[in-house]
Amino acid sequence: MENEKKLEQNKTDEPMSFNARIASIGFFGGLFWSLMGYVAFFFNFMTIGPALVLMPWALGEWKHTYIGHLVGILVIGLLSILVAFIYRMLLAKVFSIWSGAFYGFVLWLVVFYLLNPIFPGLKSVPQLGTNTIITGVCLFVLYGVFIGYSISYDYKEMNENT
Repeated sequence: MENEKKLEQNKTDEPMSFNARIASIGFFGGLFWSLMGYVAFFFNFMTIGPALVLMPWALGEWKHTYIGHLVGILVIGLLSILVAFIYRMLLAKVFSIWSGAFYGFVLWLVVFYLLNPIFPGLKSVPQLGTNTIITGVCLFVLYGVFIGYSISYDYKEMNENT
């Protein structure tokens, strides 16, 4: 009987903390949706790809290659952890798909209007083209829905079980 208690297969894992789940939602949401952005860029639905995040900091032409886009996807995944925690602070209690969609649209506005000056070579929104604008807004809205609904659902489940 005492040997059974020591067996690893009889042990139960402790669940992840809420903050760890938020960080993982943010990271994997950023990876997935920036990868979808790269696919849209690759198939010419957009004129900008995930390497946009590297434009203010990285030097050299490598950032315009697929390696630059892959590094951009990783950086966006890391930045998405912060985005997820901001959502948690502001809207975690709102259990609606629309709050996530609104959050994603606001993120698009922040990136393409407020942060536009820090991205060298990024055209202003009216100069981006219809396909880039529509695809970008759709990706950001879907990203916001993923982050928002996942965090709100997790928050609701956590509070119902306590």
